[in-house]
Amino acid sequence: MKLKFLAIAAVLFVFAFGGTAFAQEGEMQVVDEVIAQVNDDVITLSMLKRETQERIDALKQSGMTEQQAKDEVTKRQAELIATLINEKLLLQKGKELDLANEIEAEVNRRMLQIAQEQGINSIDKLYAAMRDAKLDPEEVRRTMRSEMMKQAVFQQEVDRRVYLGFSSDEVKKYYDTHLDKFRKPETIKLSEIYLTTNGKDETAVKTRALELIMQARAGADFGALAAANSEREKNGERTAPKDKGSVGEFEMPSLREDLVAALKDVKTGGVTDPIRTSDGYQILRVDDRSPAGAKPEFNDNRVREQMLAERQPKEREDYLQGLRNEAFIKVTESYKATVEPLLKLPQPVAAKGSEKSDEKKSKKP
Repeated sequence: MKLKFLAIAAVLFVFAFGGTAFAQEGEMQVVDEVIAQVNDDVITLSMLKRETQERIDALKQSGMTEQQAKDEVTKRQAELIATLINEKLLLQKGKELDLANEIEAEVNRRMLQIAQEQGINSIDKLYAAMRDAKLDPEEVRRTMRSEMMKQAVFQQEVDRRVYLGFSSDEVKKYYDTHLDKFRKPETIKLSEIYLTTNGKDETAVKTRALELIMQARAGADFGALAAANSEREKNGERTAPKDKGSVGEFEMPSLREDLVAALKDVKTGGVTDPIRTSDGYQILRVDDRSPAGAKPEFNDNRVREQMLAERQPKEREDYLQGLRNEAFIKVTESYKATVEPLLKLPQPVAAKGSEKSDEKKSKKP
């Protein structure tokens, strides 16, 4: 149970922010440093430190060393502060749009869903299990609330407007000129034998992989080979493959490039050469292939969704720029030089006559 909640925590806290530092009872109170004022709210040093540590932890999970992660996050500190300012503006806009009650109801629904997924029959028991896993339920709720609010603002203020803004002629023209985006892609069903190199001689593992491939290509039952030889490690223990090595059906465009290349010329029933991964060798059998579909039937909603997906990043950034332009944002001197250029704030208009005055001052008597 504890491990399940830690997994939930990893998802919830990757994007978390907020909360100023405070002192425990009996300790000397420390005044938090303000990094930026955003209308009536502030970004504080404790917020930045917390977000920085979370980014470092995420990079370490992806394989970086502690020092590499720290260097990378430090290099992007200005971007991190700009992101916190953007998030603060979105949360302020959500309150202005009176979305708080709607978001709170969604948070409650999600918490109930988590409880059901974990086989827990009450919120109180869910919170107790979270605390046992060293999670603060209220912090989890705050994180959910913030993320949902930001997405709700974007959806209401940007996505809906863009989605409905396309004319019928624009939608039809886009469909006619982008048919490949709407065809059902080629799909492939795969089975796998996986050999780990952890704690083993790599040459010996690769040799064994080649032996298994030869057996499979000679007519041996791939499922039986997978059941006897395939290994995946979970929590340090080998786990046997399920369903005779079957790993499911996939759309070819969604596969890793190395897998697409390895499977390109393999026909149904065929087996790939060994595919090197970070910790082992993978052997794939093509159980079935389905070619890409013919010309798809026109679907207005699907086309609009595709058009929105392409325009969404720029439209959302333009919206954020509008919020920044209308807001009162003041970055402290220590961070101003690196952060303000990222915000692209409008420059103050010089008073009339100031240019002439400056010209006069620059002239020698």
